Amino acid sequence: MQKFETRAIRLQMERTHQKEHSTPIFPTSSFVFADAEEMRMAFTEEIDANIYSRYSNPSVEEFESKMASLENAEMAIATASGMSAVFACFACHLKQGDHVLLSQAVFGSTIKLFENFFGKWGITYDLVNSTRVEDWQKYVKRETKMLYLETPSNPALDIFDLSAFASFSKTNKILLVVDNCFATPYLQNPIDHGCDLVIHSATKYIDGQGRVLGGVVAGRSDLVSAIVPFMRNAGPTLSPFNAWILSKSLETLSVRMDRHCENAMGLALYLENKPEVLYVKYPFLTSHPGNQVAKKQMRAGGGIVAFELKGGVAAGRQFIDRVKMLSISPNLGDTRSIITHPASSTHSKLTQEQREQVGITDGLIRVSVGLEHLDDIIADIDQAFGQ
Repeated sequence: MQKFETRAIRLQMERTHQKEHSTPIFPTSSFVFADAEEMRMAFTEEIDANIYSRYSNPSVEEFESKMASLENAEMAIATASGMSAVFACFACHLKQGDHVLLSQAVFGSTIKLFENFFGKWGITYDLVNSTRVEDWQKYVKRETKMLYLETPSNPALDIFDLSAFASFSKTNKILLVVDNCFATPYLQNPIDHGCDLVIHSATKYIDGQGRVLGGVVAGRSDLVSAIVPFMRNAGPTLSPFNAWILSKSLETLSVRMDRHCENAMGLALYLENKPEVLYVKYPFLTSHPGNQVAKKQMRAGGGIVAFELKGGVAAGRQFIDRVKMLSISPNLGDTRSIITHPASSTHSKLTQEQREQVGITDGLIRVSVGLEHLDDIIADIDQAFGQ
C-alpha cells in the first residue's frame, strides 16, 4: 500500500474525457439516463449509477474513498457537518431502550443530542468522567450498546488509551465510536487499535482553512452501510462543492499537520515557563498525564494547546482582549491561529461544576495553533501577558 501522503494526493476518481489533471467538481442535483430501462436498472440497483446527489455524487464519493483509505477503514460516508455525522451514527446504531456510555469530555453538542432528542426517544446515557478504562465498568448495563469518546478531548486534551477501550468494548459487546477530529487520520488511526467507528468534523483540520462544513463516519462496511438509508431519506448530505474542497485539502493534510504540531509543541514549551500560567496541557509534553499513551497511539501531539491562567474568568477575558494577531473564534484547525476562552464563550451555558468536571476551569485558554511563524505566534501571546 502507498504511504499516507501519496494516497491523500493520488486517490481520485477517473478523469473525464477532458483529461483534467485536477479533480473536477460535479455541482449537479441529479443525473440523466440514456433510456427508461437504464433508469429502471439504476433505481433497482442492478447497475451502479448516480441518480440524485442526495443519494450519491462523484465529488462526494471521491472524498469518502480518500477518508476511508486514510483511516484504514473499509468504508466512509460524508455528511453536511461534524454534528450531522455524530447524529447519523447514533440514529442508525441505537434504538429505543438502548443505553450509551459517553465520556464527559466530549463536545457539548454531542451531549445535547441526548438531552434534547435521544432521551425523549427512549435512549438513555451515562456520562463517565474518567480516562481510566476500569472506571467505566460500573456503568455498563445489559442495555449498553455504544461507548463514545474523543481523544484528545476538547478543550482539555484528555487522552484515552484506544487499545484498552477497544478491548473493554469487545469484552462487553459494545460498539466503540471515537471522535478523531483533533488528531486527524494523519496523527492517529483508531481503527488500527480496534475501534469500530471513527467520526470527524471535517470542518476542522480536514479542511484546514476555515472555509466549509463537513463530517465523516468511517469504519467497517456493515456499520457504515447501516447509515446509508438514513442519509438518503433524511438528507444531511455533503454538498459537491464542499466535498471537492475537502478532498483537495487532504492533499496537504500531512504537511499542514506537521507544521501545526511543530508550532504547538513550541508554544507549549514557551508557556510552561510563564509565571502567569498555572499549567499547560499538550499531549506530547512530559508533564501531561496521558503523555505515554499519546506517544503510543499518536504520531505527534496535534495542533491544540490549553493552558490555565491565574486569575480565573476575568484574567481569561482580559487575555483574549489583548491579543492582536490571533483570531478570536470558536473554530479550530485553521491555518490561522485561533484563541478561545471556553468558560465565557463555547461552554458558558454549563454550570461551573459541569465545566470543572471536564477540565474547563475559569482561566482555561485554548489555542488552535496555526501555520504562522512560531516567533510571531509567541510574540502575540507574550504581549497579551502585558509584556
